[in-house]
Amino acid sequence: MHRCLELARLGAGYTAPNPMVGAVLVYRDRIIGEGYHERYGEAHAEVNCIRSVNESDRALVPASTLYVSLEPCAHYGKTPPCADLVIEQKIPQVVIACRDPFEQVDGKGIEKLQKAGVETIIGVLEKDAIELNKRFFCFHQKKRPYIVLKWAQTVNGKISGDTKERLLISNDYSNQLVHRWRSEEAAILVGTNTALYDDPELTNRLWSGPSPLRVVLDKNLRLPENLKLFMGQPTLVLTYKKKEGRGNIRYHTIDSQKPLISEIIRALYSLNIQSVLVEGGPTLLQGFLDAEVWDEARVITNTQLYIKNGLDAPRLKNARHTHSQQLLNDTVAFYTPNS
Repeated sequence: MHRCLELARLGAGYTAPNPMVGAVLVYRDRIIGEGYHERYGEAHAEVNCIRSVNESDRALVPASTLYVSLEPCAHYGKTPPCADLVIEQKIPQVVIACRDPFEQVDGKGIEKLQKAGVETIIGVLEKDAIELNKRFFCFHQKKRPYIVLKWAQTVNGKISGDTKERLLISNDYSNQLVHRWRSEEAAILVGTNTALYDDPELTNRLWSGPSPLRVVLDKNLRLPENLKLFMGQPTLVLTYKKKEGRGNIRYHTIDSQKPLISEIIRALYSLNIQSVLVEGGPTLLQGFLDAEVWDEARVITNTQLYIKNGLDAPRLKNARHTHSQQLLNDTVAFYTPNS
C-alpha cells in the first residue's frame, strides 16, 4: 500500500477533479503489475496496473491480490467502472486503503466486488490515503474547494510598501517553492488590487507541472485586459456585473447581496474547481480568515527585511502552527485551522 501511495503521488496536478490513485498487483509477494491514474480523462490506476503485467505473468492475475489506494469506481464516467475490470480479470482479493467519498461510488465499488465473490480488505493506511487526496475529500464531503492561503511578509509583518510599486519580499528559493504549490492546485486566486498593481502572470514557470486556472476577483470590472493574467492561458473573472467572455477570458457573475467569501466558494464549487491557492492581497486573504473558511495557511517571512510603512499582513486567528522550513533568509511557516 505504501507503493500504491507512492505511485498515486506521481499524478499530482494532473488528475483533478479526479483523485490521485495508485494500484499494485501482487502474486506471492512479487509485484507483477503496477500503475497510477496519470491524467484526468485517461485510464485509471487499476487499468494501468493490469495493462502493465508482462505476458509471461498474465496467467497469474486470477491468483493475485490487487492493492489500490482508493475504492475502485463502480460507475461509467470518462472510463468504464474499475470494479467491473477487477471482476472480469477474476482477481480474488482486493486490498483498499479507503472508501471513495464521491456519491456515485461511496461504497458501491466495494459492494459490487463483494457481490461478485471478491474478498475485500478495507482501511490499510487509510489516514495516509485520505491525506493524499485531502482536496478530493474536502470537495465531496464539505461541498467546497480545498483552500490554501499564501502570503509573504517582512520581519515586522508588512505585506507591501506604502507605494504602488511591487515589493519583492521572498527569495528565489521561496519563489520556486511557491510555483511548486501552484502546480499542485486547480486554481489560483487574487483580488483586483493585486492584479492591477503587481500585474502578475499567476502561472507555474519555476517548477515542472501544470499551471492552475487563474481566477481574479474584479467585482466592478475595473481591470484592463492588457494585464499579464489575461494573456495566454485561460482566466476566470468573478464579478458582480454580467459580461460575455471572449478568447481565453471567462466571466462568472456572483451575487453582490450575499457574503463575498461564500459567493467565491459557491462559484468555484459550481465550476468543479477542487482546490484554490489564494495569493492575495491582504483584504481578500483576511476575508477568508475572518470567515473561518480555509484549510492551510503558508506564510513566508523574510527575516532580514524591515520596512517602516506599508500594508499590514493578514492576521491569523484560530490557527495551529504545524511546521516550518528555512530557505536562506526566508522562514516558511505552515498553519491549519484549530477546529
